[in-house]
Amino acid sequence: MKDLKIGIELLTSTFYSNNNNNHSQINKRLTTATSKKDTPTTDMASNSNAVPAGKVDISQNNMDSPEHQTLYERGIEMRRKVVGEDYVAASLETNSGDFTRPLVQFATESAWGTIWTRPGLELKTRSLLNLVMLTALGKWIELGTHVRGAVRNGATEVEIREALLQASAYCGLPAGMEAFRVADRVLSEMEGKGELVRG
Repeated sequence: MKDLKIGIELLTSTFYSNNNNNHSQINKRLTTATSKKDTPTTDMASNSNAVPAGKVDISQNNMDSPEHQTLYERGIEMRRKVVGEDYVAASLETNSGDFTRPLVQFATESAWGTIWTRPGLELKTRSLLNLVMLTALGKWIELGTHVRGAVRNGATEVEIREALLQASAYCGLPAGMEAFRVADRVLSEMEGKGELVRG
């Protein structure tokens, strides 16, 4: 509370006062109050594993460790099985930079390597669940990817339609209509490539 009061005084001084003496006095009080705060007993220097956030090289990535790599390999195998080799290869190439690579690794390990590989639900059911959830979230790019995955996992055009109708009833017609547009486009593209026969 005391720090807050001092901070308010400092702001008031900055915006409404031309008195330089008053400003420097408040600054001094704020510095003194901050320095009196309790500090942790362990500092950064005593912990050899700790690295200040500003000092981390962007290429440094703990997800390259062996324990992460096992899950990643399992996940990438499942991802290729569900959405296709070409899609995965393009995605990995697009997201291979130091900035986005950790996110791709995380998604591959957590969703594809941990959840998709679990027993208890067949892949087709997981795909249909994804269609409904992505419709609810309004994530149309991902929805298109998972429409493709649903077909590859054995879902029929009718099953995809019914899942999206169910989502439309509970998530709202605007979301449902957009989901149908995305699914129709993807299914037509797949038919054009000979990956399925519609109807």
